[in-house]
Amino acid sequence: MEKPAIHPYIPIIIGVISVAMSAIFVKMTTADSGVTAFYRMLFSILIMSPVFLLKYTHELKKLSKRDWTFTAIAGFFLAFHFILWFESLNYTSVASSTVLVTLQPLFAFAGTYFFFKEKLSLKTVVSALIAITGSIVIAYGDFKISGQALFGDILALIACALITAYLLFGQDVRKRLSLMTYTFVVYSVSTITLFFYIIIKGESFGPYTAQEWMWFLLLALIPNLFGHTLFNWALKWVSTNVISIAILFEPVGAAILAFYILGEHLEISQIVGGSIVIIGLLFFIIDYKKIKKMFFKSFA
Repeated sequence: MEKPAIHPYIPIIIGVISVAMSAIFVKMTTADSGVTAFYRMLFSILIMSPVFLLKYTHELKKLSKRDWTFTAIAGFFLAFHFILWFESLNYTSVASSTVLVTLQPLFAFAGTYFFFKEKLSLKTVVSALIAITGSIVIAYGDFKISGQALFGDILALIACALITAYLLFGQDVRKRLSLMTYTFVVYSVSTITLFFYIIIKGESFGPYTAQEWMWFLLLALIPNLFGHTLFNWALKWVSTNVISIAILFEPVGAAILAFYILGEHLEISQIVGGSIVIIGLLFFIIDYKKIKKMFFKSFA
């Protein structure tokens, strides 16, 4: 395998910082959650359109009716994931919201257990109990702060369940399409869903200040396109586990950024609970039998 131009950990670190910026940008905008999500998706597909239209449209022929149905469902869940996650940030802190959203690996396993009858291992059960304990610590601490903060935590957990549903419905279709085509189609469905959501809710598409448009555009560019593109580039040289573990530190980066940019201070319950959640998820993700191979596939 060819050697990378730069060490893969460098773009991974930049990718983590990029996705961690998402919550910050959402906090900076004053638009409704549905509107913020809509423009994030719309700008993403507009930026992707030239490349998709020139090189990838032929892949749409591979989609069956079942594929279109599953893709539409995935896009629907993605839209409401963003709505609820963005809304949670109106009630609770960046730290609490992003930590709870990172519970996605355990939600995914729960989904495969109930729908695909995958067996529960002792390791999974222990991991789940650890992560749930951390979530309870965060929720209890936020409840002591205010009922609104707890409500925000609940919205974040539902958003986590929705992103898991999005992944479960999309994983089969993704096997037959390139990342570009699948992402473009799902983002398009999500954008259409959000468009009608805004109309039904009676929210405003505009006008907004230049600063608001800047936040919308940055949401599309940095977390959506830049951050995840770097993760996909790094997958050529590192294992999927490395990326999964790296993404777990999004809440850490988001909390640090929120402290310096938004002036949000961490409560003891958030620090303790967040740490417990990350430990539980690390225990779930890491394959100890392959620990020596986890950090690098090969440079040879």
